[in-house]
Amino acid sequence: MKKPILTDKAPEPIGPYNQAINFDNIIFVSGQIPLNPEIGKLVDSGIRDETIQVMENLKEILHEANFKMNDIVKTSIFLKSMDNFGEVNEEYGKYFENIIPPARETVEVSKLPLDVNVEISCIAIKK
Repeated sequence: MKKPILTDKAPEPIGPYNQAINFDNIIFVSGQIPLNPEIGKLVDSGIRDETIQVMENLKEILHEANFKMNDIVKTSIFLKSMDNFGEVNEEYGKYFENIIPPARETVEVSKLPLDVNVEISCIAIKK
């Protein structure tokens, strides 16, 4: 049975979807953008800060479902410009230090919701 996951520690969905769906010990987390849920505003102080906010949003959603970063098996990173790859990769990597990083793809796209620079989604599995 699928169960929606919702926390006020991550941005509310801006459309007809859930922050995440838990199905049979697998969690599918919707793409997160650098929206700070505490103030309801986009973080726009640079790609590093934006990436950190996105990763914190993912972490909070996983936490709400009793998952950890180590449970992530796959991420998808969408960038407005591949010129930001190095900085995004560096900040992203900090969330997987001392654990096995997930599989992933990183792609450049022409536009993202609210015209942000980065969006990340993930899939996590708990045994």
